[in-house]
Amino acid sequence: MHLSKKCSVFKVVLSALLIVALLQLIYLSFLSRFHGKQQRYRYSELFGGSAAKKNAHPEKNTRKERLRYSLSSGGIFDNSGQYRVYKNLIKSDFTTNQKPGSHSNSDILTLATHTTINNLHHLESLLERWQNPLSVAIFAHGEDVKFATALVYALSFFCPQIQALVDFHLVCLSGETASFPEQDREHFAGLEDCTSVFSRLETHRDKYQNYAMSGNISYPNNLLRNVARGGTESSYILVIDIDMMPSADLHQQFLAMILRRAPAVDEVFVLPAFEIRHARKIPSTKAELVQLYQVGEVRPFYEELCPRCQAPTNYSQWVNSHVRETGTLDVAYTLNWVDPWEPFYIGPRTVPLYDENFKQYGFNRISQACELHVAGFRFSVLSSAFVVHRGFKIHGEFHAKKEEENKQNRILFRSFKEGLKTKYPSSTRRC
Repeated sequence: MHLSKKCSVFKVVLSALLIVALLQLIYLSFLSRFHGKQQRYRYSELFGGSAAKKNAHPEKNTRKERLRYSLSSGGIFDNSGQYRVYKNLIKSDFTTNQKPGSHSNSDILTLATHTTINNLHHLESLLERWQNPLSVAIFAHGEDVKFATALVYALSFFCPQIQALVDFHLVCLSGETASFPEQDREHFAGLEDCTSVFSRLETHRDKYQNYAMSGNISYPNNLLRNVARGGTESSYILVIDIDMMPSADLHQQFLAMILRRAPAVDEVFVLPAFEIRHARKIPSTKAELVQLYQVGEVRPFYEELCPRCQAPTNYSQWVNSHVRETGTLDVAYTLNWVDPWEPFYIGPRTVPLYDENFKQYGFNRISQACELHVAGFRFSVLSSAFVVHRGFKIHGEFHAKKEEENKQNRILFRSFKEGLKTKYPSSTRRC
């Protein structure tokens, strides 16, 4: 009898376990179906379909139609005919809602940057720091043209801050065209929100080493800078690489400064450039940066590769210059350009464009700084603003053809300087 009771209890426990297991299977099956349905809905919401039409958000449908329209134009060729440019591939709400000729405080200064798809993941932290209008020019070729178009659309769809503030432009080779990513379901599998899109971009980070792109393709950095610059109507523009970070609150501090003092038409505002160890958090303020600078965790940009390229900034003077009061930006001192200085700066939209003949590595920024000098601009160094590059630039981390490209661009730079004599015949300045 005792054995019979034990058997009965065992059967009850076993039955209970089987019921629990069955319920778990039913639950997992439900979750799987729900997730699949959710994914199908997300896809249809992105690209149309019955589910999307029933629950359509007018502004998102408009965004989709604007993208279709941008792509249907086929883009325009650059001056060389080597590249196809889709300007304003996706416009931010800020740009879309802006009335022609009108200017708000937010539109005084725009940050312009450029990248390939493998560095686009930096946009998340850059926008988190900047929090104001941003213009991004992306270069893609081959299969990355489809991927770039798809992911940029997904970013503008899922990320509210990107929808609000970021304009995207796409540059590809002239023989390539971008198309609406309606059939590219593989690019959208698993995308549910902004975080998942950036996670997808993370899987493509560091695909190429610096400018070493597949297919022996040249990265048109100066064309991209000009495209990003041309994508904004702001009075002032800060052009930096996407893996650099400006100091916190720069936008509002700069606005307050130019309201206090009217900038001269021939003045650009230099932001001292630094680089920081990869493991370190990017400093927000000058006080934080100086602390890291004094212990060697932050150093002048390109200190190991080309110390002369940033030395004219006069880092010791800047580090020791007194900041009048917390949160107040001003000009610390003003400099004339000297060779081979290539500063990062905020400039009026009237400054000369970058020379698009320079591609890949070498002389692409110094050529423009040189032209600013010949054109009569002065360089005012800001008291507490700065930019920081993520990681130390060191020898051995560059692609194999770096020195060869540098040599070719040095020859091009000599020719460029001769051309400036013709372009500015009345200028006595040379570089």
